[in-house]
Amino acid sequence: MTDNDDLEVTEEDESFADLLEQSLNSQSGRLTPGQKVSARVLKVSSEWLLIDTGHKGEGFVDLKEFTDADGGVTVKEGDTITVHFLSSRQGEMRFTTKIGGSGSGSAQLEEAWQAGVPVEGAVEKEIKGGFEVKLAGSVRAFCPYSQMSLRRVDNPESIVGSKLSFRITDYSERGRNIVVSRRVLLEEEQQRLKEEARANITEGTTVTGTVTSLQKFGAFVDIGGIEGLVPISEIGWTRVKDVSDVLSVGQQVQVLIKVIDREKDRISLSLKDTLADPWEEVAKKFPEGSFQTGTVSRLAPFGAFVTLGDGVDGLIHISKLGAGKRLNHPREVIGEGESVEVKVESIDRENRRLSLALAGAARAAGEEEATLEEFRRNAADTSAGMGTLGDMLTAAKKNKKK
Repeated sequence: MTDNDDLEVTEEDESFADLLEQSLNSQSGRLTPGQKVSARVLKVSSEWLLIDTGHKGEGFVDLKEFTDADGGVTVKEGDTITVHFLSSRQGEMRFTTKIGGSGSGSAQLEEAWQAGVPVEGAVEKEIKGGFEVKLAGSVRAFCPYSQMSLRRVDNPESIVGSKLSFRITDYSERGRNIVVSRRVLLEEEQQRLKEEARANITEGTTVTGTVTSLQKFGAFVDIGGIEGLVPISEIGWTRVKDVSDVLSVGQQVQVLIKVIDREKDRISLSLKDTLADPWEEVAKKFPEGSFQTGTVSRLAPFGAFVTLGDGVDGLIHISKLGAGKRLNHPREVIGEGESVEVKVESIDRENRRLSLALAGAARAAGEEEATLEEFRRNAADTSAGMGTLGDMLTAAKKNKKK
C-alpha cells in the first residue's frame, strides 16, 4: 500500500466519522446540554447513582447531590428523579440536579453555565443595581433587578434571604465575575404552562379566570397560564362605558372561550355569554301594552333608546316624541339620562327590538280612542231608542189624526 493509499483511507475514515456524528446529532431524542429529563435510579454506589433515562448509554449522577447533612442517602433504587443532562463521554452520560446544593462546588459552575443548567443560590443582600447571590455556598454572583422577576420587584428587601433557582448568563475571569438570572427560568416555566394550557382549551367552553389588567377596550383575563381578552362589548348585557365600573384587577370571573387564534396567539373571551340572557324573560317582564319606567340611554336622529332593564333597550321613534309636532332631533324634547314612563307597543324577540311610546302621548291617544268609542256606542243606543225615519213619520201622522 502506498502513502497515497494511506492518505486516501484516512480521508475516507474521517469522512465516515463525520457522517456518523452528523447522523447521531440528527437523531430524534438526542439529549442536549441542560435538557431536563426524568430518570429511574438503577443502582446506588459509594460515589455515583446509575440511572436510566430511556436513552442509549449509561447515566451517572454524583451521589453527593442526594446526600443530606448527616451523610445519609436520600434516594433508593427504583426511585424516579429529575435531572439535567451535562455531557456525554465515551458512552457515559453525566447528569446533575440543580447545581448549588451540598454536592456542588465552584468547578461545576462553569459547566452549568456552558450547559445552561439551573443553579441554586441564596440572595445575600441588596446592592447597587441588583442583588448579591451566593452560589455553591461561597461563590459570589450578581443578579440585576430586571432579572430577579418577571415584573418589577416593589419590595426588594422581601427577596433577601431567599433560596432561589437561577441560570448563569455570564461566567468570566475564571468565576470571579458571574451574572445570574432568575427571570429566564420563570419565562421558560411560563411558556411551558402556556403551551400546556393552549393544548387543553377549546372554543365554546367555560373556564374560571383572573382579571389581570383593565383597558379602555376591555379586560385581560388569565385562564391558567395564558391571557385572553374580554372586549368591552362582551363584559355584560348592559352597555358598559367604563370597564372599571364592572371589573377589578384580581377578580375571579367565569368566561366563555369564543375564539382561539393560534397563528396570532390571541384568545377572545366573553363574560356576557356566561350570564342569563335578559331577552329570554322580556315578554314576561315587559308585556305588550304595559307601562314601564326606563332611562334614556342614547339619542339618535331617528329616535330615543330607553333602557328598561339590564340588556333590554327599546326605541321611541322620533315621530312619537313631538305630540304631533315635527322634530328635527329627539334632543328637542328629551335628554340622555332622563327617567321616562313609556308604553310597550310591540316586542320582536327574534331581532331583540322593543317599540315604545311616551306614556303621556300613549295615554292621551288611548283616552281619545276610548272617548270616541263611547260616543259611537252612545250614538248607536240613541238611534236604537228613536227607531227608524219611517217609524218617526208614521208616528207623526197618527198624532195629526187624533
